Amino acid sequence: MVDRNAFDVGTRIAAGDDKTNYDNAAITLHWLTALLVVVQFALAETWDWFSNDTREGMQSIHVSLGILLTIVVVARLVWRSGHHRSPIVNGWVKTASTSVHYLLYVLLVVQAALGWTIGWSAGHPIHFFGIGIPGPIGELAKPIRHEIRGIHEKVGWAIIIIAFGHALAALYHHYALHDRVLGRMLPLARRSEA
Repeated sequence: MVDRNAFDVGTRIAAGDDKTNYDNAAITLHWLTALLVVVQFALAETWDWFSNDTREGMQSIHVSLGILLTIVVVARLVWRSGHHRSPIVNGWVKTASTSVHYLLYVLLVVQAALGWTIGWSAGHPIHFFGIGIPGPIGELAKPIRHEIRGIHEKVGWAIIIIAFGHALAALYHHYALHDRVLGRMLPLARRSEA
């Protein structure tokens, strides 16, 4: 007779699942990044629906949250460099998973750099909840600023689309494959995996 527990443990080990989870810092940084990305995208996509005063307020919040997102992304990269967890999948799925994560990191860094450039290219400091941060660049011509804004918008859409695919993949792993991919990053999902 096969010992089911030993079989399950052996299967997880063979698949690369050592039963470890992400720590609280990694989980917090992950979900904070997701929340900030969604809020930033929603602000940018809806502020044209409102009056000038409301739009300016939304844009100011967008800039401040963009600075906060930059800080969170840098913290994630620093944290990840010393606390890396391997994917619990192998083969092409591992390659795809790792590629998507790195692509998201690259896009987030590029998006942050574009955001800072847009703010400073108008020739004045950018503001983090009212605190001015002077820039290293001077005012750029309007056509150049317009082009940078266009790239910023396209990168924002790319981040949202890839992050949505990332979320769908996590849900597929949880509900169809019944593995621990989602549970490693979402403590509530661990209860249903037990």
